[in-house]
Amino acid sequence: MPPGKPVNSAKLALVVLGVVLLLAGIVFSLQGANVITGSSPMSGNPTYIYVGAVVAIIGLALLALSSRSGKKPQPPTVAPPPSQ
Repeated sequence: MPPGKPVNSAKLALVVLGVVLLLAGIVFSLQGANVITGSSPMSGNPTYIYVGAVVAIIGLALLALSSRSGKKPQPPTVAPPPSQ
C-alpha cells in the first residue's frame, strides 16, 4: 500500500473474514471427506463436505465483494460550447 494512503478498515475486515471463511471451509470439507483425519466428530462425516463447501463459497463471495472499488463510475462531463 502506498505511504499516505488511508486504510479502508471495512475492506480490510472483509478480506480477513473472507480468507478465514475460505480456509475454514476447505478444512471442513477435507475433514468431512476423511482426508484430514483425527478424533474430531467431523472426520468422515459427509455432512461437513457440504457445510465446508458453503462456508468456502461465502468466503469467496466476501473476497469478491472486497475487491470491488466501491466507487461508481462518473459519467463523462461535456464541456460547454465556447461563448462568442
